Amino acid sequence: MGIRIGFIGAGRMAQALAGGMIGSKIIQPENVKASDPSAAAREAFQKATGAAALDDNEAVVGESDVVFLAVKPQQLASALEPVRDRFDEKKLVVSIAAGVRLGKLTEWTGGRCRLVRVMPNTPCLVGQGASAYCLGPHATDEDGDLVERLLKAVGCVVRVDEKQMDAVTGLSGSGPAFVYVMIEALADAGVRVGLPRAVALTLAAQTVKGAAEMVLETGEHPGALKDAVASPGGTTIAGLHALELCGVRAAFYEAVSAAAERSAELGG
Repeated sequence: MGIRIGFIGAGRMAQALAGGMIGSKIIQPENVKASDPSAAAREAFQKATGAAALDDNEAVVGESDVVFLAVKPQQLASALEPVRDRFDEKKLVVSIAAGVRLGKLTEWTGGRCRLVRVMPNTPCLVGQGASAYCLGPHATDEDGDLVERLLKAVGCVVRVDEKQMDAVTGLSGSGPAFVYVMIEALADAGVRVGLPRAVALTLAAQTVKGAAEMVLETGEHPGALKDAVASPGGTTIAGLHALELCGVRAAFYEAVSAAAERSAELGG
């Protein structure tokens, strides 16, 4: 792919995205550039990707066909102001800034470019992300197809309407933290019943990973997979009964709902 990709911001998520695209041979390192005011971030980006990193947003925007906005949400407006006039109809701008809606992005980029808003999550850093995107008013279906192809280098991708992005934030954006709590709790429980800490953590993490792969690979409903493990009068159904008594399902409902509601509040 001869397309030129730029990143405003060269932090960990930019490194993960660029590294995934380059590693999967979608683009070549010479067609990727990033800009960041931090020398440490630039050095890390270059080391992780083999691509160039500059201290010059204008150069990156000017030399790129697709520009990823990969700076913190509270820094985005000030980062874009000096290059606002460089975003013309030829530019596809992809924002991964959490909570920044398309209306604000349109305002901050001058209203002429094609915009796509993306909500990735931190497992992108290990190539196992779950990302959702929505198209801005000037973006085309072809733009969406390109964004999907690029993001699939670091995991799975789905297309949603912007009104669903707060729900995406609550589920897949915040979800990794909920799963980390689950892994930690399983490991602690393993220690409580006699396992060494390292063994318990390894088994807990691999069990969660393996169960997720079973859902994705088989296409079976999680309830069916659960029932296949829970034999009558056995150990698993006893444990499932304990989970129901403790309200685990309700806790996940509340966690996702609370995170989605907070996303809506922050987005205005």
